[in-house]
Amino acid sequence: MDCLRGFAVCGIIIIHFLEHMNFYNFPEPTALDQGIWDTVFFLGASKMYAIFALLFGFSCYIQHHNAQKRGSDFRGRFAWRMFLLFIWGIIDLFFYNGDILCTYAVIGLLLIPLVKAPDKVLVALAIFLFLQPVEIAYGIIGALNPSVPPMDVGIGPLWATLSDVCAGGSLMDVGHAGVRYGLQINFGWALENGRLTQTYLLFIIGMLIGRRRLFLDEGGNLETWKRILVASIISFAVFFPLWKIVPGLVGNKTVAHSLDVQLNMWRNFSMMAFYVSGIVLLYYRTRAQRAISRLAAIGKMSLTDYLFQSIVGGFLFYNWGLGLYRVSGHTMSFCIAIAFLFVLYFLCRWWVSNHRRGPLEEVWARLTHLGSKH
Repeated sequence: MDCLRGFAVCGIIIIHFLEHMNFYNFPEPTALDQGIWDTVFFLGASKMYAIFALLFGFSCYIQHHNAQKRGSDFRGRFAWRMFLLFIWGIIDLFFYNGDILCTYAVIGLLLIPLVKAPDKVLVALAIFLFLQPVEIAYGIIGALNPSVPPMDVGIGPLWATLSDVCAGGSLMDVGHAGVRYGLQINFGWALENGRLTQTYLLFIIGMLIGRRRLFLDEGGNLETWKRILVASIISFAVFFPLWKIVPGLVGNKTVAHSLDVQLNMWRNFSMMAFYVSGIVLLYYRTRAQRAISRLAAIGKMSLTDYLFQSIVGGFLFYNWGLGLYRVSGHTMSFCIAIAFLFVLYFLCRWWVSNHRRGPLEEVWARLTHLGSKH
């Protein structure tokens, strides 16, 4: 689990640095710049967050399961833990307006009613969410009334405000704007692009993986992962061309947009399943285990890593720091991301060799169990 999380964190950081930390202001791209951008976003965009979300649901199961073995109910404390995560997210928004922690904290609360639900309930809900019900509903509305425009919750002007602040504001200006507008932008963007329903879906699938102990090399688990790997390849081979072709054939803009979001979520889900199943099989059945295990140090400190990259990335690219957005094209930003990951790896490796958890993870754990004997 830590290796998978480390893999996802590395991918997220590379994408964020290419985006200049959610600040899409770049020099004129060269052919190499465009090639790097297209490759990184094809391989990683939305897939790394999907892995992160899957593991979030898995961790939720582990926490509740461990508490249950001790004879306690973790649901109330988990709600408190999500409140603490929301506070971490607000802190993150001060430096980086694209924070995901607040979104996870809110959606995480929706897992509490499912903790003791039967598997069949979780499976049924997962299937419903996989269909992207918001996009289906909005597409139907658009088909019945062609005058209805594609979903737009009005975050455009807020994006423009944040962009102006990143381009010319101080740290306090960026922090104030991020905290003030970041929540609306992130939740609005997630709703418009199918991320809210997919995140909840992945949380639930993570819980199911935990219940069925699929991350352990026991029984027929590896055969299950092999089937998932094959299914992910087949589904990607279906959904990717459909995503490329079908929306463009639909004249109704609202229906076309809904189909674009829906098919894009499905092809991203397929790639996420390919990465997870592939890494699990490589870890347990090949000599790649040693190399993959090196990612565990980063994975153990994912919260610390996430906030650290926000601070460093903001300093590198926003006006309040070095303002590298003015000169850093995609190639340079990619190289900076790789250099940062090398430094991060050695920092994490040093820390976990001396501590059980990352520094922010330790604070979060202590506050989670505040007043508890465990």
